[in-house]
Amino acid sequence: MKLGLKNNAGWQARNGAEGPCARRLAHSGRLSYHPFLNRQKADPMRAEAQNTVAEIEKSLTLLRRRLDWETAAYRLEEFNARVEDPDLWNDPEGAQKLMRERQTLVDAIDVVTSIETDLSDNVELIELGEMEEDDEVVREAEEALKALAVKAAEKELEALLDGEADSNDTFLEINAGAGGTESCDWASMLARMYVRWAEKKGYKVELQSESAGDEAGIKSATYKISGHNAYGWLKSESGVHRLVRISPFDSAAKRHTSFCSVWVYPVVDDNIEIEVNPADIRIDTYRSSGAGGQHVNTTDSAVRITHNPTGIVVTSSEKSQHQNRDIAMKALKSRLYQMELDRRNAAINEAHENKGDAGWGNQIRSYVLQPYQMVKDLRTSFETSDTKGVLDGDLDGLMAATLAMDVAGMSRADAQGED
Repeated sequence: MKLGLKNNAGWQARNGAEGPCARRLAHSGRLSYHPFLNRQKADPMRAEAQNTVAEIEKSLTLLRRRLDWETAAYRLEEFNARVEDPDLWNDPEGAQKLMRERQTLVDAIDVVTSIETDLSDNVELIELGEMEEDDEVVREAEEALKALAVKAAEKELEALLDGEADSNDTFLEINAGAGGTESCDWASMLARMYVRWAEKKGYKVELQSESAGDEAGIKSATYKISGHNAYGWLKSESGVHRLVRISPFDSAAKRHTSFCSVWVYPVVDDNIEIEVNPADIRIDTYRSSGAGGQHVNTTDSAVRITHNPTGIVVTSSEKSQHQNRDIAMKALKSRLYQMELDRRNAAINEAHENKGDAGWGNQIRSYVLQPYQMVKDLRTSFETSDTKGVLDGDLDGLMAATLAMDVAGMSRADAQGED
């Protein structure tokens, strides 16, 4: 008899969502004593499936811990009761914040229950396939478990993004270092890399300001990247990025090293009050630079705001000067907010920003294109030879390694010492 994955009516009748395995999982959160897991491990395929189940269980354990699983249902009841309050929308901003928090909790609960159900279903399918000697069902269920392990690992990583501002939108600043055209070209490569990454994530990318290089590339650029956990993902990218390659601008085809700095800071929510004393800022207007053409900006609409106490400078070069003032002021508040976050996390920042040589010690990542190909994060020692993939926006592995190090409270030396 041929059985289809999750389509056998008899199996569903006996072991549906409320079947014995599902009930065991719901009550214990474990499958370690399931009959499938206690059989002999002589079969390599079975041993591999057991390891996959163990990986999924490990991810589930962390997800429940981060969610505080024991109180999740109670907290959701509280949210639901507040949502039903007829006076809730008297404060629209507070109501929107409450609805976002509730939805975040609902999504987190759904993730855990979905993984639990899929794990239970596929373990039961393997057991059923073995009893009926249907190898195809066993293979399909084992492949489903592998896919579920990947999904669980991704959700486990996302669960680590629980910092105060991790869920916020973010600003991303890129500035070319010393080196003229080489560094400007490297800055444009970094901008393309981050835009590609954000687009793959489904984030919205808005160019806030840009200063073109004299011959090629860009001297600086600021982007606003909008989407859930945008800041949480990108915050690990702040630092100096180093490129080693054969220069396309050098007729002698010599190898060059270029540096660019990247700075990431969260977009401040409207309900977070950051006081900026008007006496502490200087506002300048100027004509924004661009590539020219019929749409070139011919008015002094671009805005630069300088915060005198801190020396922070922010710019915006949209078409409307009024709009630019608003954008620049929000960027300034976000930078000040980031300074406050850094102050609160001084211990971690001190460990991660412990600089040796002033010229090289503050770099966080090296991108070597010649004489070999390697991208290496100097904080975590995570490396990959897929330089093309990284420059095309495949950054999740690099970001994940740094995020895991941050959550563990490890310094750069600690992480490198584990290698």
